[in-house]
Amino acid sequence: MRSDGKRLRFIKPQEPILVEVAPISDDWLHEIKYDGFRTQLVLDWAGGRAFTKTGHDWSKRYWPIVAALEKLPAKALILDGEMIAPEPDRRPNFHEIHSRMAWNAELLAFVAFDILHRDGQDLRTLPAIDRKAILWELVKPADGIIQYSQHVEGDGAAFYGAAEKMGLGALFRAAARTRLG
Repeated sequence: MRSDGKRLRFIKPQEPILVEVAPISDDWLHEIKYDGFRTQLVLDWAGGRAFTKTGHDWSKRYWPIVAALEKLPAKALILDGEMIAPEPDRRPNFHEIHSRMAWNAELLAFVAFDILHRDGQDLRTLPAIDRKAILWELVKPADGIIQYSQHVEGDGAAFYGAAEKMGLGALFRAAARTRLG
């Protein structure tokens, strides 16, 4: 709980920067960009909430994810990620997300890729690789309704090439960010 009794607030998410060539140095993390809706989950003393990337409260649309958030082992946290409509093979189906929000929200999943706050500590000043480790410890085994975005360190060209060979080029955009940022 915040010492002033106020609720945690939505934090404007960082936007990816488009580049012509994938970074290849070892100080970059590479992740699959899932085909869904960017979402921020916030948990505090009054319960969980889910926000769109522009800060609109969609907690009622994402009620099963909010319920799962409230069961995580933390009193307060802010997670950044992507809301998806996964198929049985775990690939997201963007065309199904609106239908599932309206009729089958229990078939949605949240893929967490960053943690911004936990139990009174603003984590945004930590290196991204450290935040990913904290996030993994919080959500593991991450095989349910709240999942974890795996990452690869360094050699972006190889990562992007492997994504293309797997047929993910048309479905996914890859996201890269520095380990330090």
